Amino acid sequence: QVQLVESGGGLVQPGGSLRLSCAASRNIFRLNTMAWYRQAPGKERELVAAITIGGATNYADSVKGRFTISRDNAKNTVYLQMNSLKPEDTAVYYCKFRTDFGMDYWGKGTLVTVSS
Repeated sequence: QVQLVESGGGLVQPGGSLRLSCAASRNIFRLNTMAWYRQAPGKERELVAAITIGGATNYADSVKGRFTISRDNAKNTVYLQMNSLKPEDTAVYYCKFRTDFGMDYWGKGTLVTVSS
């Protein structure tokens, strides 16, 4: 069974930066899109950023210009560089990998808290 493990969350002051990582425990056949979602207390889970196998990216409007998603296919890893963090970015961040066949794999989440 494939496991996704996130790391890099923590407490940061407003305006600060964090880099999240998510690695798969083994290669995933026909892996296509890697994505980051987040869920704040009392809110629904939302897409933050996604990147396809071809390198195309898309971002939520709320993070455009501040967050950057990237991937290392050789390491089965996706990254999320988060700059200029705001208190409203506080959430549990989850990674999701999707195959060409529509199979999804989810990580268990990492908490990001933006507070002074």
